[in-house]
Amino acid sequence: MNKKIKVGLALFSATFLLAACGGNKADTKKENNSKGEVEQVARLGIPQEVASIDPANATDLVSFGVINQINEGIYRLDETNKPTAAGAKELATVSDDGLEYTIKLREDAKWSNGDPVVADDYVYAWQRAVDPSTGSEYAYLFENIQNGTEIIEGEKKPTELGIEAVNDYELKITLANATPYFDYLLAFPTFYPMNKKAVEEFGKDYANSSDKTVYNGPFVLTNFDGPGSDVDWTYEKNPDYWDKDNVKMEKIEAQVVKEASTALNLYEDDQLDDVIISGELAQQYREDADFVGVPDGRTIYLEMNREKKNKHFDNLNLRKALSYAVDGEAIVNNVLGDGSKTVSGIVPKGLSSNPKTGKDFVEDSGKYKEFDEKKAKEYFEKAKKELNIDTLSFEILTDDNDSTKKIAEYIQGAYKDVLGIETDVAVVTKPIRLDRTTAGDFDMVVTGWGADYNDVSSFLDLFVTGNSYNKGKYSNPKYDKLIEESRTTNATNLEARWRNHLDAEKVLLGEDYAVIPLYQVVEGHLINPKIKGYVRHTAGAPYDYKYMSVE
Repeated sequence: MNKKIKVGLALFSATFLLAACGGNKADTKKENNSKGEVEQVARLGIPQEVASIDPANATDLVSFGVINQINEGIYRLDETNKPTAAGAKELATVSDDGLEYTIKLREDAKWSNGDPVVADDYVYAWQRAVDPSTGSEYAYLFENIQNGTEIIEGEKKPTELGIEAVNDYELKITLANATPYFDYLLAFPTFYPMNKKAVEEFGKDYANSSDKTVYNGPFVLTNFDGPGSDVDWTYEKNPDYWDKDNVKMEKIEAQVVKEASTALNLYEDDQLDDVIISGELAQQYREDADFVGVPDGRTIYLEMNREKKNKHFDNLNLRKALSYAVDGEAIVNNVLGDGSKTVSGIVPKGLSSNPKTGKDFVEDSGKYKEFDEKKAKEYFEKAKKELNIDTLSFEILTDDNDSTKKIAEYIQGAYKDVLGIETDVAVVTKPIRLDRTTAGDFDMVVTGWGADYNDVSSFLDLFVTGNSYNKGKYSNPKYDKLIEESRTTNATNLEARWRNHLDAEKVLLGEDYAVIPLYQVVEGHLINPKIKGYVRHTAGAPYDYKYMSVE
């Protein structure tokens, strides 16, 4: 372990860092350039391949993280996870009823092709994202904008979306319903502007490589050969960025590293400054001064496909048995060992607070996930009788990174030991896992969700009938009604809205056992203390290199 420089953990804030990132110790060894300055060059370890750099089609944290460095929207999240003006000159002017937003755009923002970033770029991007022909899985986030739902359902044209370019540098946005978290959406990658000229010029090749797109963020992307397969790429400081004087890093190299043991070796060999470790390695290094547990607003859970031909997962008692057979404590303590926390529901701790009492949602909600071997066996016996089977087998789909592979293997063992169920574990790259779940080509999948914005709805909206992220095809009219009330009738009645969400989670997990929550992510990292100003967000785009530097 490299001990040349050590600092206390107190120097790192809870928002510092990302899931898999760091500076290059090999480069920082050079210390100074010819001017006596520290070279602002870093190498970062990334846990997965990038699935997409198209803001309309990106769906995962790694992709959103990349997009957040190379593009920028109306707002940007600061180090405290609050939206601040970025593409906008100042925060929006909002009408008293919360339905109209007027936004003044900054006039010094440019695309990397030399074009100014104008209001029409936002109009075009939003209309493209909500257009059913684009197939954006995040289109549902536009439902609270005027005509958004009707456009998604094919009843109106994308040009009827409630966003208007008043002039080149002024936007008017009209909402269908007051939306308490709308400011956070203005900082979310799906709402970033797009340069229509570039999209049309590159056509079907748009965003398929670093030279087939344009940029308006702190960095430009180079050496990126395509989503899904490329395992290394480079960020270079964008000379056309409006706030380039506050961007310290000249170059950041990213490298995909999936195995914790490989990551550790690269860190110890001074080739990476930030690596993710889990399991025995995390336990071994927990007391090391370079170890940092990075809190994350992300819940990992099991989702079961209700539309598979065997229909076994339609059986409530089977779902109960599968839930009770999984021990969350064993996962976080024995499998991961990185500080991750057990959960009692699908909503992670620290996301949202009761508008009246200030209590965390997790404290107000019920305890819906527990391990009970006796109950698991009892419910499985009932399920077998109802399904007229002696046993069953199915496949568990998972990503090929170290931690999720180990989780899938643990679950495989738990189902065998507790219930006598034989399962196969299918290990694939993240882009393939995303493709398979979207296509419905799975039985059970180890999946997860990170908050898009600091509100409970970021999680609970996922399981509404027809939501594109509802991969298991869960459907319950009672649940849908509660979520709809929270979004419309009670949008401005925060206490009633809070009750809607509490009742919805009870239906989802306490009555239907629709998914099986496993744990809330706290990622174990080893980080070179020379890397400063690296912000990690618990919601939205997961990390930000804009203010990062090497000391």
